[in-house]
Amino acid sequence: MVKSISFWSFPDGMTVEERMKMAKQAGFEGIELTVEAEGEITPDSSAADMPRFVDMAGEIGLELRTLATGLGWEFPACGPDPDVTATGVALVRKSLELAEALGAETILVVPCTVAPDYPYDQAYDDCVETFCDLAEDAEAAGVCIGLENVWNKFLPSPLEFAGIIDEIDEDYVGAYFDVGNVIPNGYPDQWIRILDDRIKAVHFKDFRESIGTGTFDGFVDLLEGDVPWDAVMDALGDIGYDGPVTGEMMPPYPHHPERLIEATSRSMDAILGR
Repeated sequence: MVKSISFWSFPDGMTVEERMKMAKQAGFEGIELTVEAEGEITPDSSAADMPRFVDMAGEIGLELRTLATGLGWEFPACGPDPDVTATGVALVRKSLELAEALGAETILVVPCTVAPDYPYDQAYDDCVETFCDLAEDAEAAGVCIGLENVWNKFLPSPLEFAGIIDEIDEDYVGAYFDVGNVIPNGYPDQWIRILDDRIKAVHFKDFRESIGTGTFDGFVDLLEGDVPWDAVMDALGDIGYDGPVTGEMMPPYPHHPERLIEATSRSMDAILGR
């Protein structure tokens, strides 16, 4: 597995190069870059802008296996407002374009959020239709769309998550599985075995239920929460997963932020048995 770290684990204001260098110094093998509203990689970026990041990563010694964006929360590909979803679909296509140029294998996508004005069954049907269509773009780019399990009142169980991927039934649409996100309502090792080879990429986070289910304050440093890491690694081994595992640690420490990167690296080494 490739030990990677999220762009979001570093303080705002650091350049991509500075984050890459800190990641490498801490012992990471990869970094997950992100498409941001403002910054060095945005929806206005083009494929022609990406080779400098590829060269940068190559010189520093990091892999760029995945690409993420948080803009899907504001602009989901599925939802009740067609103007918003048009922007969301364009964002997925842009992410595929940039990921292809970066040589990444998978993009992270939050497909939608169930809400009072957007019922679950409608979200489900829209998601199937939308991502069947986007699968053509993904296949053309040679990049997988990884739908992530997040706190969006959608796909709250592994059976539903596996089911929608099977209903979409496209080789280039799978799961971007987040270990920590399932703790409030499930067991990550069970999710892993059920999702099986549908998993295209993995986020490592930890969560402590005693702090309070449903609150982001429950996310803690790796090995400080309730994720059963030995069971997680056994499950990943059982399904033969050998792709990127990315520490998504947020927010960064307000003081001496490099300590979060270093601590995450050491904890991931322990989890990975290195």
